[in-house]
Amino acid sequence: MIEVRNLCKRFGPQPVLEDVSLYIEAGESVVIIGRSGGGKSVLLKHLVGLLTPDSGEVRIEGRNIAGLDERELMPIRRKFGMLFQGAALFDSMSVGENIAFALRHQTDLTGPDIARKVAHALELVELHDIQNKKPSELSGGMRKRVGLARAIVYQPAIILYDEPTTGLDPVVSDSIDRLIMRINNQLDATTIVVTHDMRSARRLGRRIIMLHQHRVYTTAPAAELFESTDPVISRFVNGISDDRENLE
Repeated sequence: MIEVRNLCKRFGPQPVLEDVSLYIEAGESVVIIGRSGGGKSVLLKHLVGLLTPDSGEVRIEGRNIAGLDERELMPIRRKFGMLFQGAALFDSMSVGENIAFALRHQTDLTGPDIARKVAHALELVELHDIQNKKPSELSGGMRKRVGLARAIVYQPAIILYDEPTTGLDPVVSDSIDRLIMRINNQLDATTIVVTHDMRSARRLGRRIIMLHQHRVYTTAPAAELFESTDPVISRFVNGISDDRENLE
């Protein structure tokens, strides 16, 4: 469903992604890990055409989207739902208005049809009767769930999660992990998760892609990666710093 070929991206003189190649099958659940600033979120933005590579290809269902204009990208983007790191809700809108935003602007659905879809999306994320609340009235975990409801309201084929458990306590993080797994099973969606949370990575990733020094360092099943004796992998997944690297 997704293939990246020799992707390179710089911001000014700073390389962010260098010769990155990977594939993700339809229905697969993949986790992307790596150090902060290593290009994980930048990679996600390339998948939906928010960024254009300096060189290389990003293929969605066989079509290279690199270089497409906004009009050409619209049908590609409708295949995706995305939960942003901070949920990215509109503070001035109610929960229901946030979730309905894309439906109102990109479909011809009637008001009652949109209301039914919003209610169903909230039911999927285990929230009820909060359509009229404002984001400021919600806890961090609830805001994440509302962000997820907005991402899945039109049942996309691919769901992207950018640090879904950042800033949440372990109990709420556990509930978000379980919710992601349940949504993935119910919608049969292709799931791509960027995370620093190794417990989430172990749970959510049937396969894990690790970025290191702007490149794909390894791709492996979760069990294999967490048992690796490779020093770069082992230090990262166990949270052990490399003093020599920190001094450089």
